[in-house]
Amino acid sequence: MTGDGGGTSRAVEATGGTPGGGSAARGSAGGTGDDADRQGADGAGRSTGRGGARGVEEYGDEGGDPIALRLESLILGAERRYTPFQAARAAGVSMDLASRFWRAMGFADIGQARALTEADVLALRRLAGLVEAGLLSEPMAIQVARSTGQTTARLADWQIDSFLEGLTEPQEPGMTRTEITYPLVELLLPELEEFLIYVWRRQLAAATGRVVQAQDDAEMVDRRLAVGFADLVGFTRLTRRLEEEELGELVEAFETTAADLVAAHGGRLIKTLGDEVLYSADDAGTAAEIGLRLIETMTHDETMPELRVGLAFGTVTTRMGDVFGTTVNLASRLTSIAPKDAVLVDSAFAEELARSGDAPKSEVEAAAAADGTEKYRFALQPMWQRPVRGLGVVEPWLLTRRNNGG
Repeated sequence: MTGDGGGTSRAVEATGGTPGGGSAARGSAGGTGDDADRQGADGAGRSTGRGGARGVEEYGDEGGDPIALRLESLILGAERRYTPFQAARAAGVSMDLASRFWRAMGFADIGQARALTEADVLALRRLAGLVEAGLLSEPMAIQVARSTGQTTARLADWQIDSFLEGLTEPQEPGMTRTEITYPLVELLLPELEEFLIYVWRRQLAAATGRVVQAQDDAEMVDRRLAVGFADLVGFTRLTRRLEEEELGELVEAFETTAADLVAAHGGRLIKTLGDEVLYSADDAGTAAEIGLRLIETMTHDETMPELRVGLAFGTVTTRMGDVFGTTVNLASRLTSIAPKDAVLVDSAFAEELARSGDAPKSEVEAAAAADGTEKYRFALQPMWQRPVRGLGVVEPWLLTRRNNGG
């Protein structure tokens, strides 16, 4: 955690080696720059891990919670040593660039509190070094900091809110949660760090493989993909009827089930939005299988509301792990108009299924399949054309599974 020269594989120290205080795994920001200089000690604070900041008198140079500071030192592998100005100077970068790096990683300004460590200096030096070597442009380095910060911030919040909270229930009378947290973090930290690096490397290998298989350079950024949305029906009504804990359990069960099904059948989970998940697949057949599996699985779960799925196929722009473009918008619109427990696809998706031999191209082929001379995985039924806001007139198709499908 302190920067042992292990290169970019030391993902944790390069993605937020900044102090944390109460929320331990998140860390305080090293935000710097002219406005931070003007802010001074009066405005110095530390990131709460949720976008806020506390005064330096609580977590800065002039003291603070001893246990919180011990936890911070344990997680970061070093004690506070530098002000933001000193850290930028030690890393050999300008205050302006340091400020943009820290903020991109999601950390609040701390003025000139002595709150940064050797890991912070190393992270700055590495990012700046990539720019100086010409491996990354400055805007790309900022994107690296922002995407890494956003991803790990959510992970750290989940681990603290759901994971550590359950494990640190006081087991002995008179012991506080904080007293139990320190030895627990001490035991878990190296294992969680190594597991994070392992998963990151696996995901990086998979993503690299997908990119190098692209047909041309343009396709590496703008690719033809199948995109799917799955949305819980009546979720707003559920929020008024269920207790918060029940609602949280339902959302977690939905996200877990969806994530498992998407991964198991060869898709990629792009993001979860509480009552909705967004996924993609390289081909229409994979996306269709996932969509139907989601419907079938949720239908057999009495605790789950109805589900509807919308799928579209076409050119998709990928940025920072997310997907954008007309294809994504169309999949979202199809989801909103899909019947309960049903999958709607656009005409391009239907054509792609026919081209790949996963669905019949015509009624003649469908009849042949019924006679047993052909076998298809899916069936497509044309629906009424209808105007969709911002996308013109679309032709939805109802996707179902054929009895003779695999």
